[in-house]
Order: sequence, then structure tokens, then C-alpha cells
Amino acid sequence: MDSSSTQRCPGFAQALLCFSVVILIIAIGLFVLTVDLHSLMFFCLLWAGANARWLGFSYLDIRALMSSAISRALPAIYIFILIGMVIASFMHSGTIATLIYFGLDWLSPGLFLPIGLVLCALMSLATGTSWGTVGTLGVVFIGIGAVMQVPLPIVAGMVVCGATFGDKMSPISDTTNLAAMSAETSLYRHIYSMMFTTIPTFGLTLVIFIGIGSAYSDSSLATDEIDSIRQALFSTYQLSPFITLIPILVLAVLSMRRVAPEITMSASVVVAVLIAIAYQGQDFVATLNALWQNTPGSTGITDLDELLGRGGIYSMSWTLLLALMALALGGILHGANILNTLLSGIIARVEHVAALIATTICTGLIGNMAMGEAYISIILNCQLFRAKYEQHHLDRALLSRSVEEGSTLTTALIPWTTAGAFYTATLGVPVLDYLPYAFFNYLNAFVSVAMAALGRGLLSRLKDSTG
Repeated sequence: MDSSSTQRCPGFAQALLCFSVVILIIAIGLFVLTVDLHSLMFFCLLWAGANARWLGFSYLDIRALMSSAISRALPAIYIFILIGMVIASFMHSGTIATLIYFGLDWLSPGLFLPIGLVLCALMSLATGTSWGTVGTLGVVFIGIGAVMQVPLPIVAGMVVCGATFGDKMSPISDTTNLAAMSAETSLYRHIYSMMFTTIPTFGLTLVIFIGIGSAYSDSSLATDEIDSIRQALFSTYQLSPFITLIPILVLAVLSMRRVAPEITMSASVVVAVLIAIAYQGQDFVATLNALWQNTPGSTGITDLDELLGRGGIYSMSWTLLLALMALALGGILHGANILNTLLSGIIARVEHVAALIATTICTGLIGNMAMGEAYISIILNCQLFRAKYEQHHLDRALLSRSVEEGSTLTTALIPWTTAGAFYTATLGVPVLDYLPYAFFNYLNAFVSVAMAALGRGLLSRLKDSTG
């Protein structure tokens, strides 16, 4: 007998109970008991699996749901592995050292945060990848911020804001294209729609970081410490930017040409390894081993050596394992229709436009929390909300915009999502530490709802058909 014949959909009450207990397990375990997220995910999986079993799913069905969710996210898993190799190879080639060396010379504490925000936004906008931006410029700014005595959670928040702005607005970003496609609107109509809320929010974020930066403009920099760090880098590496910056140039150019990210990152790793061996004089075997597990630098300055020892596939293992467990949990919640039932029940109660947009953003957040990544959340919410937006005669580009604001931006604010875990591993700053400073990621939602309440930035279907 086919097990699908015994499967049934949960009621709204059961879906709400199931999801609430998942959030409760994580909240109590993380904030009260300080239990590691991996252990909490295990108990969330047991609870979700028990609910799916009660709904008529067999063990094999449940395992298939978990496996299917993980297989859909394989491209992200490949990137996890490659980013670790990119960071390690960039350390050995002197790419990161060069950027820190000249960055310490050009940047001042007062301008560091706003300039860093703009540079991260431009790189992410040009390459379409927030992960690549965080893994390159983000690591550099963490190093510079540490030397300039700017608190690292603030620096990490700045990096995440800039990187996710570009990822949201870039026409070559995967989430931007996915949202437009899922809402069945044109890509550039989608980007045009996002400008109404994203540009003002980014401007507000820039002003905030200018204000924060001004608090450090009069701070007495340890000039001797900066000089010693620059001297240590100069004596350890060959710092010709015409050579050492080639790997990051390869990464940027191939990304802008829309070459597959796996190929782009692999090419930059190969180039960086060649430069490390041929130009920096690094040991061949040690350089290759660093791609698996990097070792601290040899400048003699402890904090700098720790920074230069980042990267390698092994450094991403904590993140990767957490992502796999979160994806498996999302597979059960989605495949057993628990999440769909919960969101559908919420949507049915919404009537006004501002409330509809607020609900779209909130369900994007719920989708990220449940499934551990933004892709399925984007697709699911576009499907669930499409009829409701048409009922209110709203442009589908408004739907795609609201879905992105709830999914693409909030995934960086949740510790167990693939993005949140990746940013933590790469920047060395926990999500909950940088979250208060990721202004762009949560202010965008408030700006969007406020504009909807004021009747601003709303696109009508009539305008879409004529313009």
C-alpha cells in the first residue's frame, strides 16, 4: 500500500504548535541553557519527525524529505567548501595582507565604517554574491577594524549590511532572479520596485554608520601598533598589488561575467595558490594543506597571525554541519505541509495592503527560520501570496519585493540559516553579536511597511501593463 494514501495535512492548530515548539527549543536552549545549536537542531528534528509520523508519513518518507531538502541546497554546500579554500589561498598569496596593508594607510577610523559599507555594497552589486563579498572584503575589514579598535560586532554588521544590499539589488544575484521568476514578473521591474524601499533604507544605514564612525574619529590610534602591523606584513609578504590582487580581480571579473560561482571560486583559488608558491615563495605542500586547514601566520603579532590563519575547508565544518541539520528540519516542515498550513492560515486573516506587506515580510522570516535558507522561502511565499496580491490589484513586482525583504535580508539575522552560520564562521562574530548593527537588514522591513501605510511605492497592475 502506498504510504502517501495515509498521509494527511495538519490543521492550523497543529502546525502552529509544531512550529512554536521548534522555536521554543531553540530559544530556551540557546539563550537560557547556552546549548550548542547542533544539539538543539537534533531535538527539533526529533519533534518535527514525530509530527510528520503522526500525520501518516513513514520513516522512509521522512528521510526522503530531509534528503530532498539537502540535495536542493547542494550548490550552497559546494560554495561553503570553496569559500574556505578561497580565504586560505588569499591569505597565502598575500591578497588579504595587501588589502590590509594599504587599507591601514588610506582609511581613518572616522571614515572606515561608511567607506566599508559602500565598498561592500559595490562589490556585492557587481558580483551578485554576498558570500563572496563577506569572504573577501569582509575578512579584510575585520582585520582593519581590529587594528583601528572599532568593535568587531559593529564591523561585522557593516559588512553584512553592504553585502546583502548588493545581493538584493544586483541583476546577477540568484535571489533577485529567483524572486522575480517566482512572482512571475520581469527582473528589471522587480529591481525597480525594490528601489522605492531599498535606496532610502541604505541611505539611512549609511547615515547611521557615519554617526557611529564619528564616535571613533577622535580616538587615539595606537600609531606604533599600526606601524608594527604594516611592517610585519611588509616583511612577511611581497605586497605588489599588481600581482597579489590578481586572485580577487579574477573573482570579480568572472562573477560579473556570470560564470558559475563554483568555477569562479575554483579559478581564483588556483591563481592564488600559484602566486603563493611562485611569488610569495610559500612551501608547496604547506600551501596545499592550508586549503584543508590553514595555520596561523608567522608575523610574530598574535592577533594578526590569528587573522592570517583563517580559512580552509575544515574551518567551515561547524557551519556546514549546522546548515545540513537546518535544511533537514526545513525539509520535514515543508514536505509534511506544516509550514504551508501555518502560513496559509496567517494569510487568510490579512485584509489591508500595509498588513499584507507586513505579513509577507514576516512569513519570509518564518520561512527562513523553519527551512534554514532563503531559496525555498522565496518560492513558497510567492506561491502562497500571489492570489492575495491579485485580489488587491497589486503589481506582482510588489509581491517579489516584499518576499525578498522578508527572505533575502532576514536570513543573515538567524544563527542557524546557511547565511547566518556562514557569516559567523567567516567573520568570527556570532550572529546575535552583529545583529543589532545589521541596520539595513531589519530597517528595510519597517521602511517598506511604513511606505505602504502611507500609500507610497505601491505599484498598480494597470501601471505594470502600460509601462
